[in-house]
Amino acid sequence: MPKRQRQITGTQRNKLLRYQKILDLYHKHKTEDNSVMTVWRKYIYPEWAISRTTLYTILGTPVSKELKEIQAEEDRQLSIF
Repeated sequence: MPKRQRQITGTQRNKLLRYQKILDLYHKHKTEDNSVMTVWRKYIYPEWAISRTTLYTILGTPVSKELKEIQAEEDRQLSIF
């Protein structure tokens, strides 16, 4: 795998792992009584300092699926050697 491709894959994987941590925090505190904004304001923003728009992007991202795809690509690249 070319160096540039490894950097992109590593950056993408790290971003998705960060998204996963934010999603875990979101699901931990999200209840019927708490709106998305309340969870963002009380729990997510103080720890991660992300915007609401970024939170909605994270909520719409299929994190598990994309992590599996990256792992499969890395495994495929390693099997070449």
